[in-house]
Amino acid sequence: MKVGAEQKEDRLTLSFILYIIVKMKLRHLVSITDLTKSEILQIIKKALVLKKNKFKPLLNTKTLVMVFEKPSLRTRLSFEIGMTQLGGHAINLGPTDIGLGVRESISDVAKVTSSMTDIIMARTFKHSVVQELAKYSTVPVINGLTDLEHPCQILADLLTVYESKHKFKGLKIVFVGDSENNVTHSWALASKILGINFYTASPKNYRMSRNVFDRSNTVELVNPKEAVKDADVVITDTWVSMGVEREEKKRLKIFKSYQVDQRLMNLAKKDAIFLHCLPAHRGREVTDVVIDGSQSRVFPEAENRLHAQKALILFLLGKI
Repeated sequence: MKVGAEQKEDRLTLSFILYIIVKMKLRHLVSITDLTKSEILQIIKKALVLKKNKFKPLLNTKTLVMVFEKPSLRTRLSFEIGMTQLGGHAINLGPTDIGLGVRESISDVAKVTSSMTDIIMARTFKHSVVQELAKYSTVPVINGLTDLEHPCQILADLLTVYESKHKFKGLKIVFVGDSENNVTHSWALASKILGINFYTASPKNYRMSRNVFDRSNTVELVNPKEAVKDADVVITDTWVSMGVEREEKKRLKIFKSYQVDQRLMNLAKKDAIFLHCLPAHRGREVTDVVIDGSQSRVFPEAENRLHAQKALILFLLGKI
């Protein structure tokens, strides 16, 4: 019979083995590339089912902790309502509640939070923050938005596109405007996974991150009219994102010719749809005629954040 130091050593060995097993099974969504093609399709199909039957108490007693460094409307609503509809509970932690990396280290926050909750969503300024949370967490971590990627938005966008086009492969999807942003990056990476032909139309100094571009099959153009020709989907986003407000006057001048108006939409296919992740600055990156028009799917797209994220949570928790 083992006693003393040998028993202690055996317990430590067993704990380490269990920890490794948990980490091997643990899935995060830090980047859209954390999902395979088949997994993306699985999440989209589950989202379609959940959209028809919103209230399925599959997560009874489960808790989601939401960490917000940046303000949000759609992210907060969709995750909190989604957990409620699935029979679980969501806790909101704002910037002053934690002080990530200031009041307490990111690794400590991850260890403490994951010891009490079932899943974590973090909406942060720096991508590295979500990466570190995932590194030290013992539960799934979801990237709710960072400066590099916005995978949850792209899952909702893909759901919206699938509802209209019933396929992904071979579609021509065009982003017009400031391509150096998280939405464009995640779209570019998702397009390569799904066989989508992804194009951007941007001023030369506002193109995608070279690191992301090199991992995608994106075609970069300067002329929006050339890019949008025969497009199946046209996407835009704000020209002045959070953190670059000081550049507002400069950006409004540079991006003036990149506005998505009806004349630009007319160059796309007749059945092309328009997407915008919101909030939109009407009269800047898009006109009222387009965002409120028959080709717009902007508001169904916003609602689809709820359904796509419910499916994502179920996937990461091994419920589908």
